[in-house]
Amino acid sequence: MNASQVWFRLASVYFAVGVWMGVVMGGSGDHTLLPVHAHINLLGWVSMALFGLIAAVRPDLVAGRAARVHFWAYNLGVPVMLLALALRIKGVTAVEPVIGAGSVVVGLSVLIYCAMLLKGARARGIAQASTLAATSR
Repeated sequence: MNASQVWFRLASVYFAVGVWMGVVMGGSGDHTLLPVHAHINLLGWVSMALFGLIAAVRPDLVAGRAARVHFWAYNLGVPVMLLALALRIKGVTAVEPVIGAGSVVVGLSVLIYCAMLLKGARARGIAQASTLAATSR
């Protein structure tokens, strides 16, 4: 299974959980976990689906050690952050440092991902400029 497929499978799990939470909140009238629902949809469904799309189009950008660090940091940080956020909303104040730690891990993994994309785009731009210069001679 390639990186794109893994991201798509994970995204679909978060999508199902996000929709399920929305249905439960709508049916019960209790919207206290709305921030968790929103984060599940954005960090889980949307972001992971985009990671999958980018991996499908540009697998060279999501290969190597940095990609593995990004994958594992993101996939450990997101559920920790979301579970701790749910507990905090339900009144467990002791989890605030856990929310912070999970958020930092997710944030760092996003920075790693952005660096991979920017490095790949820069390398591609240099290669395209070299090709253009060679063909214009």
